[in-house]
Amino acid sequence: MNSVVPSLLRSIMPVLILFCLAGRFTAVSAAGADLIVSANDAKYQRVEGADTYPEGVGADTLTVLDAAAGGLRVVASVPVSHTLAGPPQGVAITPDGRLAIVSSPNYYDRASKAVVLGSFLQVVDLTTTPARLVDRIELGSHPQGLAINRDGTLLLAATLAGTVAVLDIAEGKMTLRDTLKISERRLSGISFTHDGKAALVALRDEQGLMVLDIDRGRVSTARERIASGVGPYSIEVSSDGKWAVVGNAGLASLANAGRLAADVDSFTLIDVSHRPFRAVQHVTVPSTPEGVTISPDGRLIAVQAMNGSNLLPDNPARIKRGRVLLFENRDGDIRKLDDVPGGEAAQGITFTADGRRVLVQFNVEKQIAVYAVRGRRLVDTGQRLDLSGGPASIRSAPR
Repeated sequence: MNSVVPSLLRSIMPVLILFCLAGRFTAVSAAGADLIVSANDAKYQRVEGADTYPEGVGADTLTVLDAAAGGLRVVASVPVSHTLAGPPQGVAITPDGRLAIVSSPNYYDRASKAVVLGSFLQVVDLTTTPARLVDRIELGSHPQGLAINRDGTLLLAATLAGTVAVLDIAEGKMTLRDTLKISERRLSGISFTHDGKAALVALRDEQGLMVLDIDRGRVSTARERIASGVGPYSIEVSSDGKWAVVGNAGLASLANAGRLAADVDSFTLIDVSHRPFRAVQHVTVPSTPEGVTISPDGRLIAVQAMNGSNLLPDNPARIKRGRVLLFENRDGDIRKLDDVPGGEAAQGITFTADGRRVLVQFNVEKQIAVYAVRGRRLVDTGQRLDLSGGPASIRSAPR
């Protein structure tokens, strides 16, 4: 790990200096804003389905967006280290807009031609001008999904070691308080319920979700389980306190999956309105639903599925573009509304706070694409936000 840090600092320092000299970013304010953060991996580039790590690409970045009032503007951009590996929820922002946290740092070791995964979180102070990376918190294992409660006092990080790290947030600082062992195998996505009294964590290799109980900041588990499809990955909970969705990324998310041919996968709708929580519907979608999102009012669900766009050219199931799908939630009965083209091997997806737009991370294209919900249709607006690296993780502030 000691060798990772100098390499990381050397890679981001030139860009960091340029950002400081530019002085064009202002402190982020959460008042009246719809804050969304995107962590972008510049080191990794997928070329016709193949993993490549070209030289001279610059630093990974964290992009802070404000999607309020129907707009989409960049309010901060900060050099960090990130990775495409893992669910596209490896980033978080506090509800007051003061801190952003980035997980899954990595670097590419050219000598061994291997990706070396870090085991720490990065804390970004968004109140300074410019916003800047201010802390690094060691977790002991590679972090995957991140979640912050609506009070902005607690962060949970799921790890590849089967642990959940519990971190306190107070006065603009984060402190690791506890580490809870959940499994001997990998975890992936994690999300709080709306009331903050529980959290759901995805058991990526064992299947299903584990329920965590939260009482005055103390996190425990009675090992209550919820059913899912194969390879539960990204998790999101609606702001009405009733529903959660988990995208089941399928065999593609498992180790040594073999040669795949874009089989259909699924997402699962979960009733979290009362205990015990339970899965109420499994819904078929195109292969590898990397990202799922549910509107704040729980009425709509959007899915970003790779649909074979992540496969190599010699695979007959390869398709150039993935799909973005829109579903309606009729009090636990899911109905498909629309299915439109997406990006190539795209990553995360999120609704804006008003539920009228969907932001999709086009990783290969290095863009965030904006889709609009118009009645029962999902419309690609053609609006694109260009980024310096491939967007890999996206999260809104807790709503």
